[in-house]
Amino acid sequence: MRTSTRRSHRLMALAAVAALTTGLLAGCSKDSDGGSSNDSGGNGKGKTTLTIGTFGVFGYKQAGLYDEYMKLHPDISIKENVTTRTDVYWPKVLTRLQAGSGTDDIQAIEVGNITEAVQTQGSKFVDLGKDVDKSQWLDWKNAQATTKDGKLIGLGTDIGPMAICYRKDLFKKAGLETDRTKLAAQWKGDWAKYVDLGKQYMKKAPSGTKYVDSASSVYNAALGGGSERYYDNSGNVVWDKSDGVKKAWDVAMTVATSNMSAKLKQFDKPWDQGYANGTFATVACPAWMIGYIEQKSGDSGKGNWDVAAAPTASNWGGSFLGVPTAGKHQKEAIALAKWLTAPEQQAKVFAKQASFPSTPSAYSTLKPAADTTAYFSNAPITQIFADSAKTIPTQYFGIKDQPINTALTDVGILQVEQKGKTPDQGWNAAKNEIKDVLGQ
Repeated sequence: MRTSTRRSHRLMALAAVAALTTGLLAGCSKDSDGGSSNDSGGNGKGKTTLTIGTFGVFGYKQAGLYDEYMKLHPDISIKENVTTRTDVYWPKVLTRLQAGSGTDDIQAIEVGNITEAVQTQGSKFVDLGKDVDKSQWLDWKNAQATTKDGKLIGLGTDIGPMAICYRKDLFKKAGLETDRTKLAAQWKGDWAKYVDLGKQYMKKAPSGTKYVDSASSVYNAALGGGSERYYDNSGNVVWDKSDGVKKAWDVAMTVATSNMSAKLKQFDKPWDQGYANGTFATVACPAWMIGYIEQKSGDSGKGNWDVAAAPTASNWGGSFLGVPTAGKHQKEAIALAKWLTAPEQQAKVFAKQASFPSTPSAYSTLKPAADTTAYFSNAPITQIFADSAKTIPTQYFGIKDQPINTALTDVGILQVEQKGKTPDQGWNAAKNEIKDVLGQ
């Protein structure tokens, strides 16, 4: 999937990847090493074949963009090479970049890996800033993919502005407010207020249900709204001193040590089943998760799910497209990367799978699929995510940002939530894991 924990498109992703978005795992056909290849039309004879390496589901094929581009450019054939997991995809990309061969003409880069790409692989990517109007993208999105000497190595694809998706039928049974605007007002400005509402929910919780899917989801959402993560702006590791980490950890520990969590690991099968069975009432949902919820909850969730603004503007996930200098078709690859990430194309991907654009000029034209709007109780999805996107703080991602995050969520938080360890024990377990990640 695609998210910063991918999925991922991002931790999966993310992205995440990462990421990642909207049936993020569905539609990825796996092979023995976690990848697949999709030739999107044409046999390549007499044509220039451009390869694009992605992880998870970026939505380009699903939205028909490859076919559309090939019709506009009959001399081009596009082949997408998909690797399902970011933690498999990115190491392979690094190896090929360092070797100076074997890269795809276009390589997707998950937000959790963008700093490593910028700081250690900047010379291996074409400067795309010379070929585009950078004002098309959110300033903070461009900043993440810009080297110290001003080189833009990636064009922004989706972002992960945050909302709260909730089951209004379960809220009603628990005696809580169900109106999205009034709910958002109750927890506005502080993730701790969102968690406090969980204590109220559990007093009258419908049998077999919990308030939230997991403590890790709350952690990632809260962390995405802070100005500081695991590194400071000078590139120094500060995860254990970061105010953003401390606040996110504290609210996650409130969840992990209470009875309000379903204690599920996101993107594992039991989590999917939790959606289908309606076993948790809320989930912190970046835009790319909308389609995923719709798919996994199925018919029983239609009209029961709703969407409210998150306590603070927050981002979780998102990606970039870069053009390696080792590519054989740089000119053609640059043109394709520009076209795929243009506002018009980002809007088409949103309409297909709700991957939210990093290009603000597209926001006024965004139209989610009619069935998605109906599924989420006619919530103004576009407006909610757009309002969040415009006020997300610029965050600095370090080289080891993704594995540090994984240590805190998949080791530290899970030890507390699923194994009954104390918050201090969970923190220390994560700390030891992070020492290994950093080679300390």
